[in-house]
Amino acid sequence: MKNRLKVYRAMHDLTQEELAKKLGVTRATINAIEKGRYDPSLKLAFQISRFFEVSIEDVFIFENK
Repeated sequence: MKNRLKVYRAMHDLTQEELAKKLGVTRATINAIEKGRYDPSLKLAFQISRFFEVSIEDVFIFENK
C-alpha cells in the first residue's frame, strides 16, 4: 500500500522517532510503513490519520492489484 506518511510527517516537522513516540510504536515501524514494507493495522492507520487531522484516505492510498 502506498502512503503519504513521510509527507505529513515532514509537514509537521517531525522525525520518525518523534512520530513513533506520539503514536506508541517504534521508529522502525514508522520507517517500514513509509517505505511500503509494512502495512499498519487498521487501528494504527486510524491513529495516524487522526494525529494529522486528515482522512485515512489522505495518508494511505489503496491499490487494488
